[in-house]
Amino acid sequence: QLQLVESGGGLVQAGDSLRLSCAASGGSSSSAAMGWFRQAPGKEREFVAGINYNGGLTYYSDSVKGRFAISRDNAQNTVTLQLNMLKPEDTAVYYCAARRTTLVSTLLARYDFWGQGTQVTVSS
Repeated sequence: QLQLVESGGGLVQAGDSLRLSCAASGGSSSSAAMGWFRQAPGKEREFVAGINYNGGLTYYSDSVKGRFAISRDNAQNTVTLQLNMLKPEDTAVYYCAARRTTLVSTLLARYDFWGQGTQVTVSS
């Protein structure tokens, strides 16, 4: 049973950058596809980025493509989301998630483990 803990959120201005980290414990995450989702107030949780088990494949939502970058360090059991050129519409709680399989998915329901989330607030 994986436990996921996110960190790195905060309050920034438009155009700034943040680096979110997700630390996995309770087992090895090296065979798990990982994803980042976000949920803004009054909105559904949405896919942001995903990475397969070895980091060889990454996927991004259209809204963050070219601005965000996902990576992983299996030796450290961590996944990182680099957020660049932040916009006010990026304001949300960001969640790390893991699958029991090696293949990434953009679908929320296909993730088996979730962190508690970290708040990202972007002011204009």
